[in-house]
Amino acid sequence: MSLSSARQRRATAASPPTDDGYAKDSKDRMRRPGGDGDGGDEGIKWFLPFLALGLLRHMSASSNLIHDCDEVFNYWEPLHFLLYRSGFQTWEYSSDFALRSYLYLFFHALVAGPASLIFGEHKVRVFYSVRIFLGLISTITETVLVVALSRRYGKRLACYVLAMLCLSSGCFFASTSFLPSSFSMYAVTLSSALFLLEKYAGAVSVAAAGVILGWPFSILVFLPVTVYSLIRGSFRRVFLSGFLTSLCFLVLSFAADYYCYGRLTFSVFNLLKYNVLGGGESHLYGTEGLSFYFRNGFNNFNFAFILALLFLGVVPFARKKYAPDLLIIVSPVYIWLAFMSLQAHKEERFLYPIYTLICVAAAAVIDSLPDFFHDKYLSDQNIFEKIAKGLRPLILGFILCASHSRTFSMLNGYGAPLQIYQHLEHHDDTGPGSILCVGSEWHRYPSSFFIPSYISEVRWIDDGFRGLLPFPFNETLGGTTAAPLYFNNKNKAAEGQYLKDIGACTLLVELDLRRPYPSRGSDLSTWEALAALQFLDRELSPALYRSFFIPHRWQQNNVFGLYKLLRRLHPDHA
Repeated sequence: MSLSSARQRRATAASPPTDDGYAKDSKDRMRRPGGDGDGGDEGIKWFLPFLALGLLRHMSASSNLIHDCDEVFNYWEPLHFLLYRSGFQTWEYSSDFALRSYLYLFFHALVAGPASLIFGEHKVRVFYSVRIFLGLISTITETVLVVALSRRYGKRLACYVLAMLCLSSGCFFASTSFLPSSFSMYAVTLSSALFLLEKYAGAVSVAAAGVILGWPFSILVFLPVTVYSLIRGSFRRVFLSGFLTSLCFLVLSFAADYYCYGRLTFSVFNLLKYNVLGGGESHLYGTEGLSFYFRNGFNNFNFAFILALLFLGVVPFARKKYAPDLLIIVSPVYIWLAFMSLQAHKEERFLYPIYTLICVAAAAVIDSLPDFFHDKYLSDQNIFEKIAKGLRPLILGFILCASHSRTFSMLNGYGAPLQIYQHLEHHDDTGPGSILCVGSEWHRYPSSFFIPSYISEVRWIDDGFRGLLPFPFNETLGGTTAAPLYFNNKNKAAEGQYLKDIGACTLLVELDLRRPYPSRGSDLSTWEALAALQFLDRELSPALYRSFFIPHRWQQNNVFGLYKLLRRLHPDHA
């Protein structure tokens, strides 16, 4: 009896799996194209990516540079005015033109307002509170993307993407920049993640918010996910979700513009009209060639950018893994690069919306390297496939090291302006009513959040720039509702933008690059140096050494100037 039972059990154990069991296993593996043993059904847990990204985004918030003067004068300064009733105004915020949305500022004021009440006169802390808020948004959206990728394609691809999001220079700098293009990047990241999680209504709603609250032109980046969400999900439900979200934000944007500009106007339409429908003259602010974004992409992502561009070439070899969903997610990289490269006016920040997608595309190419050498007719892996698998971590490691080198070079080479302006709070013995003057370094002014109360005003002095500079918001003309006559949309200098009596300057910020002609601060009978920090001289430093930090060589091979904070000497000290 027992022998018979034992034989029966062995026969059962040795028998092939039932059709039901095989079918279930096959369906599970088919649902997870990357589920070949590199991850469980649940993929990566939330805690690991949230912790890793949170730490890196906090580092970015505390050490990031201000890469574009538009970030200061079009966002930090109006926010400062909303909080403290002082700050600089650009022509885009004149009610005659009304190109910028106050709704975007109000969204950040939800954090900046309470922070200003908590920290009082310590405005620098308010500045960094907003940055930490931006870092938190970036952390949350990118965490959702990593988790979605792990559930869909396995842990290995998700870990590669996580590593690139954490350490790539582009994401490090863009994640805490106070710019609509950064906000669009958050929205693109979250919308893509929700699409992979099959939350199609949510993906379209986030896309609508990214376009209206963030940057209207980024609609091209959201287009593939939006179209396929409408096709795959319940069309009525997905459409209504996107429509109602759009309607809500359009109404809020219109109300915010009406309240601040004091008239019936719509900044979203004004911006599109200026840049697309005629009358726009963005070329006045500089033009670049077709290769600009490709050079810029390589600077921020090094070889990861090249790999991302090769993603389309990988799809035929990894069709079962990545087509069509990951192709839908990554396709905006090509759409956006093509569209933006055709525009005459180009800026680095215009690429921000696709930064996280570049990481996804590059990681997918690295993950797929063995597929180039896989022979489906062989049961064992060939030698080339094994070598390709061994190369994956080496390639990723090289990219991450180069990215960290780029980040370190940028922070140490160009971090002086933010640090110099923070020295101002330690020199209140200069006295109330002081005037801070800035010449050619106006474009690196870090915002009024760094100006202590003892300084009554910040003035520009003429160093040869003939474009239009920002003016202080004028409360007597109506503040945000004002339409000052000195503003124009031709980038022509206005009368009164420069302080003519330089003798009125109490403090001076300047960059001394040690050229043959003397700087103002070199007159030691007039000025004393309160602080001076080294600043990388881009013109005289070799491209390789200024772009990437190479131990020992970076300091030796680069040329540095001095970023100075100077104070006028009293007559009895002169």
